[in-house]
Parts: sequence; C-alpha cells; structure tokens
Amino acid sequence: MPLDEEHAMNLNPHAIPITPASTLPGIFRQRLAATPDALAYRQYEGGTWRDYSWAATAVLLSRWQAALAAEGLAPGERVALMCRNRLEWMAFDLAAQGLGLVVVPIYTNDRARNVAWILADSGARLLLVESADAWGGLIRRQAPPPGLRRVVSLAPTPTKGPLCAVADWLPAVADTLPWPGPASADDLATIVYTSGTTGRPKGVMLSHRNLLWNVQAALKRFEVRPEDRFLSFLPLSHTFERTVGYYLPLVAGAAVIYARGIPQLAEDLQSQRPTLMISVPRIFERVYGRLRAKVETESRLRRRLFERAVTTGWQGFLHDQGRARWRPRLLLRPLLDRLVGARVRARLGGRLRFTVCGGAALAPEVARLFIGLGIPVVQGYGLTEASPVIAANPLEANVPESVGPPLEGVEIRIAANGELLTRSPSVTAGYWNAPEATHDLVDADGWLHTGDKARLDSQGYVHITGRLKEIIVLANGEKVPPADMENSIALDELVDQVLLLGEGRPYLSALVVPNRAALGHLMEHLHLDPANDSVYADARLREAVLRHVRDHIQGFPGYAEVRRVALVAEPWTPENGLATPTLKLRRRRILARYRRLTEELYVGHG
Repeated sequence: MPLDEEHAMNLNPHAIPITPASTLPGIFRQRLAATPDALAYRQYEGGTWRDYSWAATAVLLSRWQAALAAEGLAPGERVALMCRNRLEWMAFDLAAQGLGLVVVPIYTNDRARNVAWILADSGARLLLVESADAWGGLIRRQAPPPGLRRVVSLAPTPTKGPLCAVADWLPAVADTLPWPGPASADDLATIVYTSGTTGRPKGVMLSHRNLLWNVQAALKRFEVRPEDRFLSFLPLSHTFERTVGYYLPLVAGAAVIYARGIPQLAEDLQSQRPTLMISVPRIFERVYGRLRAKVETESRLRRRLFERAVTTGWQGFLHDQGRARWRPRLLLRPLLDRLVGARVRARLGGRLRFTVCGGAALAPEVARLFIGLGIPVVQGYGLTEASPVIAANPLEANVPESVGPPLEGVEIRIAANGELLTRSPSVTAGYWNAPEATHDLVDADGWLHTGDKARLDSQGYVHITGRLKEIIVLANGEKVPPADMENSIALDELVDQVLLLGEGRPYLSALVVPNRAALGHLMEHLHLDPANDSVYADARLREAVLRHVRDHIQGFPGYAEVRRVALVAEPWTPENGLATPTLKLRRRRILARYRRLTEELYVGHG
C-alpha cells in the first residue's frame, strides 16, 4: 500500500536536484537559470493581481540583498521579520540567507511579550514589520531589545530612531548579486520559535540541509508540476507552510499565489483557482460546518441527495484505492458528482488536485465529506523540530484516519510509553540557547522525542492517538485523551471551540465557545435574548448545548461521558493568548482563565 519509492523518485522530473552541498540561495540560483520567465509569484497590489517571473523576483532579491549588505551584518547574525505572507517575506528570507544571515520569523498576531522575548533571545539585529503601528504596539508594552538596531516598515513611515520605511531603505536599483549563501549546507538557515501550549517559546535551529532534505523527501511522496499553483494563506512563520508551501514550490518550479487573508480566502479561491493548497483542520472544519448548516436548510430531497453524493463518493474513493469492492450504486457516482460534488468544488476554485492537511488531527467525518465530494485531502504529520514533515499519506494509498507512512529516509519507532520517536537528516540540532531542553528533545542516539503518542498499523501507517501530557485522568483512574472527543464535538454547528476538563474529577465537563449565529437561533427557540451574554449561564441553554455535545461522543467509552457544559462568550485566539498562532488551544491558560467557572461545573456533583 505505501507508494512505490522507485515510482516516487520519478514524480518530479522538473525539480531542481538537491545535493548534499545544496543551500536555499543556491537552489534559487538554479531555479532562475532553469526557468527565468516562468511564473514564480503572484500577489494583490494596488487593487489588482500582479505576476512575478523568476527573473523579476531575482531583480527584487538583488535590491533586498543590497540593503541588508549595507547594514554591515556578519554571517551568522540574526535578522527577524514579522509580516503577513507576501512577496517581501520571501525576498527578505532568501536575500538574508544569501548573506549567510539567520532568519527568525515571528507571527504577526503574537503577543508583545513573546515578540520581545524572541527578539532578545535570538539577538536579532534587524526587524522587518508590516507597519509602524506593529513596532509602536510592541515598544508601548515592552522595552526594545538592546541589540536591535534597525526596524524596517513595509508601510510608509517617517524615519524615527531605528524605524525607517522600506521605500527609503531599499535601493532603487542594484547590481545582480551572486547570492553566495552560507559556506556549508549545515550552517544555520533559521531559528523558528515554537509557540507551544505552555511556557516561553523555544528557538528551533534548522540548517539548510535540514530544510532541503525534508523538501526532497516530500517530493518523493507527492507529484508537484511546474503548472501547479499553490495558494499561500497559512502563516509563513509556521514551518509547515514555509517548507511545503514555499521552499518546495521553489525546488519544483511551481508558482505561489499569496492570498489576501483569511477573510478574503473564499474569494481568492474562486478567482485564483489554485491546484494545490496547504491547510490546517480548522479551515476544513469551518467549511464543513457551513456546508452542513446550509444543507439543513434545504428540502428533504436535497438533503438526501447531498448525503447520497457524499456516501457514494466515499465508496468510490475506497474502490479506487483498492480497499472496497465495486457496487452497482457506483453507477450513480458521475451523476451525483455533477449535481453536488462539482458545485462544492467550484466554490474552492474547481481545480484543486489535492490539499495537504497538517498541524492537528482532522476528524474522520470531515475527511470523508471532502473526499466523498471529490476533493482529495491527505493528512500529514510533523514537528517544527523535524523541518517539519515526518509522515504523510500518498494520494494513491490515502488512509484518512491516519497521518500516513513516514517519508522515505525517515525512521520512526514507538517507545515503551507509546511516544512516537523519529530520526532523519531533517531533525534539528536543538534549541537555541537551551541545552537542557535540547537534551530532553533529542537523545544520545539521535531520536527526536515528539511528545505525541502513536501506533503503527500493519501497513506501517502512523496513527496519532494523543499527547503524552494531554491525558485527562479521572478520579476513578480512567484515562481520557481529549483530542479526538474535542474534534468530534467541534463538528456540531453550535460549537466553535471546545475544551474538555476533568483531571482528578469524577466525570468530564466541557467549556464551549458557541457559534453565535447557531446559538442565536437556539436562544430564540428558548425565548432568550441573543444580545445578552449573561444568558450563557441559563440552565436550559446549557442543557440544550449538552445534548448536542453528547450526540457527538456516543461512540466513545461510557466513562468518557460529558455531564456538564459551560458556555464562554470570548473566542480563544492568539490575540488573547488562549490559542497558538496555528489555532491550537493553550489548555493550561484556558483552565487558569476560567478557573472559577470550571469549579462551578463540579459544585454539588460528586
């Protein structure tokens, strides 16, 4: 069942060959020589979409590298950037690496305290920001790091202290530079600070070899064509998007389209019609929820048609994969696809060959719906510390309830405590300025301890079963991994976010951030005022939401029963510190924020 590797080696004949001495700037030079006039990037500028060839991109890179060279920084010094996905992000990154500098990406929505810590810990000498407001918001809350001597704003701004506008900083023209890059592929390319769910961020050190080895391994799993178009909307500060949605297209010769932002994502999908996309479960869950909510408003006949299309499409997928026999009902598959699947795909641009989902577990129901409607979704798994991809499902042997087999050359094993360990040339050398944390991360034999529990099936596919440190132990000793239950509950139209609790308690409870639109309809049915957040404590409303929660966990063990819920009006976001920039919930912070509310869930219930 795993993809034949000899076949996989020939999937991408147009890719730049990666050698042991390859560096990222060196790969760009080869791409420029190979396809100078091909489309490289597209972004929205001045009210219209603008295309950049590889040759035009090289001219831009020359200007950025000249400006950085004028700062007099020595190879190995760190430079940081904190801006949205855009051509300038790429230009800064490759230009800096061409000078042997180490790039430190920062999430645009990270908190000022974290940003200040990252700048200070990395010793960043220069920072690129979206606007002067971003810099002003930082220094209003935190003292600027003493080593930072230049702040460049992409938006116009008067020069003041270290702050200057990029238009004044970049030379109007620059001679084409050789972009020599670092002396060795083992030199540091970047320090990526993991947001984590607890504690201060830690800087993962990744070399050019780490990143390019991972790209090469991924290209042995997936075919990426020169005519492919990636839509980039996950933060480039996240290594998943950076490696698979930026460095991989560079190697493969595919183009990247920078989305305008999540609010415009639906419009950009339809206007730009991407063929490939990197995503996280939350995006699919939101589309899933909207589709389900819309279907519920349709006639009974249309609802049955939709469900039949999904079911038949899923059965056809299993047959195509060789995991189910042919059935006569599959004769209806083309008609159902034309009536239902094609219309849904059109809302996503109509050209998606496949999309890779990672960062967290994707609920099986969500995967089945999209695959059943003809949208190939493949799950993968990785960590920033592994550059990041460790495993991924091949299209030809896609098992959606797993994260697929490991990439070629990636070793994995399951430790006695169930933890997934991995070893490969893409594993980090460790954490910046944190030798003790590095010691705990990578053992003496080079095995990276992921912190995730997993199992391997008979075909060698990896199934993530939970986090070592995210197990709820009830008072009776029963152990509950909350992630799968939370994923299932989050599929309900009433639920935007959910967090289970019950450590040391006699039963499970749940904190729920409701979907305001769906909750509004329920409130009206219960004759409650949707505009009054105080009604979130209404017993009838909580009981109604609890029924929805229980409907989604019927397949879990009986001891994993949720007995009470509490509703929370404020969403958990990176801005308020209750979610990471990739939307993973910060469990400990949420429980600390709502300590009084969680205590109330157990009053009088022993």
